[in-house]
Amino acid sequence: MREIYKNPMAYYLLAPILVAVWPLLVRAVYLPEAERASGDELTLCLEGQGCIQDILKYDPERKPDAGGPAVSGEFQYANAFDRVANLCRIPSTSYNQTTSPPQTSNNRKTQNGQVTLTNVSIVQAADFLSRIQSRWVNLKCERLKLSRKEGLPDQWDAEMVFWYTY
Repeated sequence: MREIYKNPMAYYLLAPILVAVWPLLVRAVYLPEAERASGDELTLCLEGQGCIQDILKYDPERKPDAGGPAVSGEFQYANAFDRVANLCRIPSTSYNQTTSPPQTSNNRKTQNGQVTLTNVSIVQAADFLSRIQSRWVNLKCERLKLSRKEGLPDQWDAEMVFWYTY
């Protein structure tokens, strides 16, 4: 068996056979599989678009501003923080919030807000950040500071600074 590896004639025969078999494999096996997978992906994409339309129908606040008129009174940090904290099961005694007045520059109105979560688990802090940013697309987290409570297994303080663009 070892002699076949040392024989150059084997390589002269195997290389052209492999080169001839490769296009046959592509045509007979790989191409039909890729076409089927493409069709499956298209079906999933269409289902996802339907789900997106349902979400936007029931929660229009998630829709990004597409160059339309600026909405000045809809977003409020206090309401946003309260709503998401309730969804994440964070009691009102475990967070403090502060906001600054809106600022206008280059015809864009921005406002920053800060929330400090105390004595929460890391999962609650991550869930809070994830939910608040997915609900309001123009809300960006500028800074996040996590501090672990000494002596407690999963107790954290989280300080988050946000910017909202109207």
